[in-house]
Amino acid sequence: MIKKFLFIIFILKSFISSASANFEINARTAILQDYFSGEILYEKNADASIYPASMTKIMTAIVAFDLIKSGDLSLDDNFIVSEKAWRLSTAGYSSMFIMVGDEVSVEDLLRGIIVASGNDACIALAEGIAGTEEEFAILMTAKAQEIGMENTNFSNSSGINDPNNYSTVRDILLMSNYLIKEHPKFYKYFAEKEFTWDRTGGDPITQGNRNPLLYKNLGADGIKTGYLAVEKYSLASSIMRNGRRLIAVGSGFNSKNARSRESTKILTYGLTNFDLVKIADSQAPIAEVDVWLGKQNNVKVYTKKDIYKTIKKARKKNLKISVNYEGPIEAPINKDDVLAKLKVVYENEIIGEYDLFALQDVKKLNMFSRLLRSLNYLIWGDV
Repeated sequence: MIKKFLFIIFILKSFISSASANFEINARTAILQDYFSGEILYEKNADASIYPASMTKIMTAIVAFDLIKSGDLSLDDNFIVSEKAWRLSTAGYSSMFIMVGDEVSVEDLLRGIIVASGNDACIALAEGIAGTEEEFAILMTAKAQEIGMENTNFSNSSGINDPNNYSTVRDILLMSNYLIKEHPKFYKYFAEKEFTWDRTGGDPITQGNRNPLLYKNLGADGIKTGYLAVEKYSLASSIMRNGRRLIAVGSGFNSKNARSRESTKILTYGLTNFDLVKIADSQAPIAEVDVWLGKQNNVKVYTKKDIYKTIKKARKKNLKISVNYEGPIEAPINKDDVLAKLKVVYENEIIGEYDLFALQDVKKLNMFSRLLRSLNYLIWGDV
């Protein structure tokens, strides 16, 4: 068989600016990811243990979202507020201000958790789903393990003081990825700037979202702040700009202002120092490969997932993509047979290899046609 190579070359233009070699975030621990490529653009002590504080509430929401997605829970379901939940509706705690005996819908509780950061809403939702907050925390930790959060344990639904409620910024990043990928419809709650609760025994109370980045012109649409005296300030944040999403998680910011400033800084760093290149669209043909003794002479191949790569602007901008296969490939070919490999090379380094699949069936020629084709090949060298 003859080894065939099909080359598609992306030559990226020279850029004016370059990434700063001395870039640093003023936080105890931080991480930045280009969401579509999955590449980590910056990290600082990303596996150091932290107390996630109210970033815990991301998982509280995820457990509910999963149940809604599976049909085991509805936004319209109502849960009765317990005294335990109500006791967190007091000064000194982030609260939705629900009252004992209130029947509150799952949707209102979720918005109370996500927008108002209500610890009381967390307990009400947890008890409504699992019976007790302790049982709900078991569900949270099981979900964390399922999605690869290896250094996380959840002991409550709100993130308030408990040494057994711990995580890392890398794990919080994994959790944020899961939220955005699996629940895009519900993720929109995290972009809401305010929530009004028609509370019992008083006027409606409107609270603003505590995420400072929502009020900047960054394209931010989430995710969740946190604060504990022992941990100081934290933030899981995400922006969507020009079809590109970045996610950052930082903890140990010294103040609210530092949290806002440094989170903006790390996201801006990702936007201005890196480019996202789309290599392939899932399900769309990327090339053709030659076919031997088939009813057609070639067949299109495709990848089953979108492929992105993030390229640092300070480096040489040559990205080469090759389609490699041993061919021509003998018919018959069935749709979704693996026929080739897509190889992505950057600066002489392989940065990705992906299977390429047949887009359609190719039937084998009948015996007479195969004989003619073989004679042509022997005489003329035609495939």
